[in-house]
Amino acid sequence: MWASYFLITHGLTLNGQVHPELNDPLAHTFSIVAMDPVTGEMAVGVQSHWFSVGTIVSWGASGVGVVATQSFVNPAYGPEGLELMSQGKSAAEALKILVDQDEGRDFRQVAFLDARGSVANYTGDKCIQYASGGSGAHFSVQANMMLNELVVPAMAAAYMEGEELPLAERVLSAMVAAQEAGGDIRGKQSAALIVVGRDRVEEAWLDKKIDLRVDDHAEPLKELERLLKVHRAYDHMNRGDLAIEHNDMERALEEYGAAEALFPENLEMKFWKAVSLANNGELEKSLPVFRYVFERNENWRELTRRLPASGLITVPEEELARILQL
Repeated sequence: MWASYFLITHGLTLNGQVHPELNDPLAHTFSIVAMDPVTGEMAVGVQSHWFSVGTIVSWGASGVGVVATQSFVNPAYGPEGLELMSQGKSAAEALKILVDQDEGRDFRQVAFLDARGSVANYTGDKCIQYASGGSGAHFSVQANMMLNELVVPAMAAAYMEGEELPLAERVLSAMVAAQEAGGDIRGKQSAALIVVGRDRVEEAWLDKKIDLRVDDHAEPLKELERLLKVHRAYDHMNRGDLAIEHNDMERALEEYGAAEALFPENLEMKFWKAVSLANNGELEKSLPVFRYVFERNENWRELTRRLPASGLITVPEEELARILQL
């Protein structure tokens, strides 16, 4: 099994037996796996005092489930757990299969959530204090090497109180509560958030709806919150681009405006709002926005000059000239 190979290559053996040593912490952390029963989206959120925690703890596949594997990490729980759940195994069944065959199980902490919303978690007896897990309807929270025993209850309470939030924001609120309750005894360094969808997808690029990582930061959750806000803004940008492709300039203007409201300092969002205004017969309203963008980066003027050939700006030549002369 890949787990044994991983541990051996990291020097975590003793007398031929898999034996993770306490002075080699790989991803002691707190995490949450959760599902929105309305949308069917599933998420993993994690923070740790360890570099790039998102590369090893959080796993997910649309229409299948999500996994958080932590403490002395056995990364095989991620892909192998998803494979078992894709075959129809429940979260509990898949987790039991992998725990039973893992020689280092006493040092593991793992949580599974399947596409039906059922959850299972496991905390090995030798995970470092404070280590525990808890679960509720469609979610599981787990933590090890925490400052105190309050972290897991705080995560669960915050998640349950946040039912009006979108799933990603709700998961983030649970992680913020965990940190405020004490968090990792060593402090904080990295965080990650993934969200996958209700239905299985064939195209790999459609699998993750949200895939954000903060690999090394003094305030990883604050940075993750900022990135999530930017992600939401670019969702609006993408919908605006799609609206332009369908020649729906009114919808494009609405979406670009929503993006700009979330990320007002971003020149690109202002630029495409200006393009949409011009295309929608609102040239006079667009001109101050174009001017603002051009004054801060002349390259946007050159880009504007190139847009008619692609059909992305559709104003008459005399109006385009006015824009370019700003």
